[in-house]
Parts: sequence; C-alpha cells; structure tokens
Amino acid sequence: QLFHVYNAVNYSLGAGIMDFSYSAKTKDYLTRLDAFMREHIESYEDQYQKENYRLNSTPHWREWQVPPRVAELKQLAKEQGLWNLFLPDEELGAGLTTLEYAPLAERMGRSLLAPEVFNCNAPDTGNMEVLYHFGDDPQQEQWLTPLLNGEIRSVFCMTEPDVASSDATNMQTTIVADGSDWVINGRKWWSTGLGHPDAEIAIVMGLTDEDAEKHHRHSMVLVPLNTPGVNIERMLPALGEYDAPYGHGEVVFDNVHVPKENIIVGPGAGFKIAQGRLGPGRIHHCMRAIGAAERALELFIERGVSRIAFGEPLMKLGGNTERLADLRVAIDQARLLTLHAA
Repeated sequence: QLFHVYNAVNYSLGAGIMDFSYSAKTKDYLTRLDAFMREHIESYEDQYQKENYRLNSTPHWREWQVPPRVAELKQLAKEQGLWNLFLPDEELGAGLTTLEYAPLAERMGRSLLAPEVFNCNAPDTGNMEVLYHFGDDPQQEQWLTPLLNGEIRSVFCMTEPDVASSDATNMQTTIVADGSDWVINGRKWWSTGLGHPDAEIAIVMGLTDEDAEKHHRHSMVLVPLNTPGVNIERMLPALGEYDAPYGHGEVVFDNVHVPKENIIVGPGAGFKIAQGRLGPGRIHHCMRAIGAAERALELFIERGVSRIAFGEPLMKLGGNTERLADLRVAIDQARLLTLHAA
C-alpha cells in the first residue's frame, strides 16, 4: 500500500501541477505592492519603530496607541486598490486564489508593519474569512463590513492555558445555552490582537456538547470585547517583547452572555469553521515568514561582505559562505513546499 501511495505522489508531482509561474494578476499586484512598500513603508520603518516604542514601551496595554502615520498609509493603500488582498472576492478584495496571493504575502512579510497597512494582518484576515464564508447576513453587516473597511480590529480566542491546546479537542471553555443566550465560561491565552486599541470583537471557540463526536463538540461565537464578564488580565511577552500595539493576551470569560444569534453556523461547527479559517491562514503565515527570512538573508549578506576581519570580509571566514548556501537552499525549499500546499 505504501508503495502505491509513493508512486501516486511521485506521479502527481511530475504531472505538471508544480508550475508556480505567477499569473498576470499576481504580477500586476506584486509590482504595485512592491512600489508602495519601497516608497511609503520601508522609508518609514525606522521612524515607526521609534514612535511605536515611545508610545507603547509599557506592558500596560490599555495605554497603547497606534502611530498616526499608520492610518494615513492605510488610507493611501485603500485609494491605490491595495486593500484586502487576501480575500478571494473581486468586489470585497482582490479576487486572488491562495496560490496567487502567496507571493504578495511573502512581499509583505519583509516588514512587520506592512500587513496592517494593506488590511492583510492576522488574526483579522482569518476572522474576516470566517465571517465571509460562514457568517450570516446580520453578522457580516455588523462585523465583517467594519473589519473590511479597517475601522476595527478583531481577536481569535482558541488556545487555553490549562490544557494541551496543540490538540484542540481538549478545549474546555464552555458555551452553554441559557434561554435566548449563550453563556461562556473559560480562560484563553495567546489571543493575538487582544491589546490593540481598535480591537472590538472576538471569535471564541468553546465546548457546547461534550457528549458529541469529538470534532462536533465545539462551536464558535462572536463576543464583543465590551461585554460584561470579558476580563482581559494581561499581555504575554515573547522573547521579552509585548508586540505592541497588537499584543498576545490572556482573557477570562466569566458568565459572559451573548445572544444566540452570535453563534457562527450553529452548534458543533467549530472544527469545520476552524479548518476553513486555518487552511489559507497557515499559508499566509508561512509566506510572510519566508519574506522575513529573505530580508534577514539580505542583511546577513550585506554584513558579511562589508565587515572586514583579519583582512577578509566576514563572508569568507569561518564557513560563512557554506552557511549562506545552506540558508539559500532552506528558504527556497520552504517557499516551494508552501506554494505546493497553496
């Protein structure tokens, strides 16, 4: 059986499906995106880092602010049609497939600031995709429209501290029916975007029926962050950084009541929705990481050829040329694997 699987995979890889040539649409967007980033974002990055540090060099996330120039850049990107590039809808987004969008995600990944400027940053892209694909008309009108317009930000609450959340079927946060409401109780953490001053809505995944088949026990509900019982306790640092003004927070839901119409699709649909959300989202993350890796490699080369030690550039010392070759191969492998997944 394994031999037949091996042959089938080899056949599929050799059957012409590995052509990753950019479409004309991707080339057009990539050219415009690159020009915008060079002119407006890369020239502003140093100043942005200084402004962001000045405004947000505190773990007290309620005081965090977004540098004013970011809103100006977002408006300029919107005017130039470089907005919601991730969404496969020609009216609301760019109408690109996941494969067509992937190179744009890589280009944006060269900058920590760029994804938000083009309204393509996580977790908002994934949350918008959930509402676009699975939300009903009232949910889309109330939450999807302002997210697509960049007027608000959102949060995705899935990971929990008290269970091994790498196995998402372990989630213990409860979503219990109570008359015309759902009542939510539980604790989530590493909820990205929870500290952003414009964050207004969270998609919360929790247990609605512990007796159902394990992939039909959980549901997703929309929870406005100003709902009584939603208690944001702290932002969590990674490598000493709080990732302001976004933040990755710990939040407690203490008898939080939301209307029953806030459930997405219906009870038990949580994993179905999660697969739809996380599939393209992981591609976006991988390609942004590859963009960051490319930029890091450029800095490595720049340093290696300009810094002189013992009469030689660093690149010629200590096996650094071989390290450069290994890095080049690793990044190209990662890109091809991600494009194949896309």
